[in-house]
Amino acid sequence: MSDGVCITGFFPDEEACLRGIAAVRRAGHQRPRVCSPFPSEHIPEALGLARSPVRLWVLLGGIAGCLSGFWLTIGLSLAYPHRTGGMPIVSIPPSGLVGFFVHGGFPRLAPLPGYDPRFSGDRFGVLVDCRGADRAQIEAALRQAGATEVTCELA
Repeated sequence: MSDGVCITGFFPDEEACLRGIAAVRRAGHQRPRVCSPFPSEHIPEALGLARSPVRLWVLLGGIAGCLSGFWLTIGLSLAYPHRTGGMPIVSIPPSGLVGFFVHGGFPRLAPLPGYDPRFSGDRFGVLVDCRGADRAQIEAALRQAGATEVTCELA
């Protein structure tokens, strides 16, 4: 997008942020990005996001770990019936971590347009990528929803 911009609305609390998300979605932008200083169960609902598939990876990893643990114990007992202890622990990479990286889009090598360090402290942010023509509408929607500050930068 040659005339694309990233508009960021800063919100003081979760309720105001939820109003900002609703305002942006009513303005026609269905998938704004949201930054939050703490995990919130309400923000994914407001964005219309499905549950994370990471939990499936963790379940599969738990099952695989349990089965491989039994297989390892039984296999070693059959192969070395009189020996005990002294065997190194064998592990596989945790699948929950693999799922987290696959579905989380990590690693992110470029900074997120519109991100502000205050989002890790005490502010919520609603970031909207839009065309320059929609800029005024999005800014007005964020301000009406209670944004304490609205910034704009090229996307």
